[in-house]
Amino acid sequence: MREIIIGTRGSKLAVIQTEWLLTKLKEVYPELKTRLIKITTRGDRYSTTALDKFAGQGIFVKELEKALIDGKIDLAVHSLKDLPTEIPDGLILGAITTRLDPRDVLVSRLGRIAELVPGSNIGTGSHRRAVQLHAIRPDIKVCNIRGNIDTRLQKVSNGAVDGIIIAAAAMIRLGWEDRITEYLPTDHFTPAVGQGALGLEIRSGDKEIASIASKINHKPTRQCIIAERAFLETLGGGCRAPIAALGTVSDGKLKLDGMVASADGTHILRASEEGSALTPEQTGKRLADKLTDMGAMQYIAR
Repeated sequence: MREIIIGTRGSKLAVIQTEWLLTKLKEVYPELKTRLIKITTRGDRYSTTALDKFAGQGIFVKELEKALIDGKIDLAVHSLKDLPTEIPDGLILGAITTRLDPRDVLVSRLGRIAELVPGSNIGTGSHRRAVQLHAIRPDIKVCNIRGNIDTRLQKVSNGAVDGIIIAAAAMIRLGWEDRITEYLPTDHFTPAVGQGALGLEIRSGDKEIASIASKINHKPTRQCIIAERAFLETLGGGCRAPIAALGTVSDGKLKLDGMVASADGTHILRASEEGSALTPEQTGKRLADKLTDMGAMQYIAR
């Protein structure tokens, strides 16, 4: 078996995620030889620029995809919430790993969401998180904050902000669960499409890598993610649009919750759809159609 070259972003979280994935692969293939390559993406180079200032999508994946297409790496590891719904020709999602907790969490010096005093400054680089926070606490100030997780947490510690909203999965992978103030309920904070899961992107014709990757694919998570991504793709929303979805699978049934909001957060549409876990894409498209009928496109178009 040849040496497998794996590409990842160079952040602390990305490397930890990839090392976890390597552990899973070596549980199946103990003799597997791997080499890790860290690749800097545009999103990493401009780590203080607000996400909505970037043109196009895929600011955390394009450089990894180019390395994959050029044959410099055999497999790219992504946080699935960063991966656009449109994958370049010649590449496929070879596997989706078991999803960790998909929720958002609050890390705060001042207590839970309900305990925050009016005017508190809560940091997030996510439009989706900002509008959902505004919907339940319009008296709280939301400030744009980016950078690696250490930097964002430091801003809470030094009082630059009163708290931040971040993915639970990130804190769990870093071993910082004890720093979480509150897990935010998904009925008020619907997570980003794919949040909490990792995607392994590979070249479509590489059968050896496809066979290796398939061994750590988690079918229920993949079914949820396919539904969520179909929902997002049907609506035509990119990473800048306040769109969110979360799928859950139980007893062969898939339930998909979706959210679309106006840019200012004054209007939020929510709906759910159920279907067979065997046809997740259809469930995603039906939910998108349902929200379109409710008027979602007027917010997405803006």
